[in-house]
Amino acid sequence: MTASLEQLRRCHFAVDLGAARTRVYVKGAGLVVDQPSAAAVNTRTGALIAVGEFAEKMTGRTPDYIRVVRPVSGGTVVDIEMAQRMLRHLLGDKIRRALRRKPRLRAAVCTPHDADPLAQRAAIETLVGLGARRVELVDTLIAAAVGCGLPVEQPEATMIMVCGAHATQVAVLSLGSIVTAARIPVGGEAVDHAIVQHLRHQHELVLPSQSVRPLQLALSGNGLTAQGPALTEIHGRDVATGLARSVQVDTAAVRDAIQTPLTAVLDGIGRVLRDCPPDLVADLADRGIMMVGGSALLPGFDQMLRQATGMPVHIAERPDICAVQGLGTMLEGKVEPLVLNPTAD
Repeated sequence: MTASLEQLRRCHFAVDLGAARTRVYVKGAGLVVDQPSAAAVNTRTGALIAVGEFAEKMTGRTPDYIRVVRPVSGGTVVDIEMAQRMLRHLLGDKIRRALRRKPRLRAAVCTPHDADPLAQRAAIETLVGLGARRVELVDTLIAAAVGCGLPVEQPEATMIMVCGAHATQVAVLSLGSIVTAARIPVGGEAVDHAIVQHLRHQHELVLPSQSVRPLQLALSGNGLTAQGPALTEIHGRDVATGLARSVQVDTAAVRDAIQTPLTAVLDGIGRVLRDCPPDLVADLADRGIMMVGGSALLPGFDQMLRQATGMPVHIAERPDICAVQGLGTMLEGKVEPLVLNPTAD
């Protein structure tokens, strides 16, 4: 990990800035913020109208002078000023006052595995703008592994897959570090987009705004598995007339439509396993893959991975908050580092 456990124990709060949701953990108080990473802005005055869930509901339903923006994309802060304003409103005056009382406020933040220096700098500046005097960077893969209870600090191989909105990260961990990892630019939104395009081309139907998750509509029942319902009714807007219309969609065709983005994830897993030392791969045959992240809840995704890799696949108990829970665990000092006793010469 980028920061040591001792450095993280000195931090007062931790932030997981995701493309879909922003989460904040305050030491001693627990998870205090879990809201969509969205903000509604009045383009005439520059005033912030809403943040979080309320701003998410406004997507696609606003007049011309109100714009819903997302200051985080792919795990990277793309608009530092807007990210700071969003975080201030999400934290609220009471929590901000409590944090300001700290003599030297320290913060921790998750960053993607392959984040470049500019992306790391953007994350640091975002929290410095909130009053942090020092910001520690933690790899999202390490934080998520700690959050779902994997023995990260032990000399044992553990494989984790963080399924995000914009990207999927896969890694093999051992002795508190990443042995090999890959970032696949395919996430939950790519799967959503594949479904939307399928419905547009095959049924000439446009789904409602982005606030409605197409997966919840199209993949009911057992989702990606063949045991799911054969037909699903979808409500949307006709491409030609613009009128509301309902169609019966063949779920088998939907499953075929999303195979392309999911195949890229399987290729990434194969790449990581090929680069991994044989001894660690032998450990993984028993332990399998741990799935975390919001997109891990895609119905039938774990079963598809199980069939493709022949390895056990597990979904964390709360996959969506594993990363911030892992940061919180390290902040509270609940992770014991591996103690090495060097032999005397």
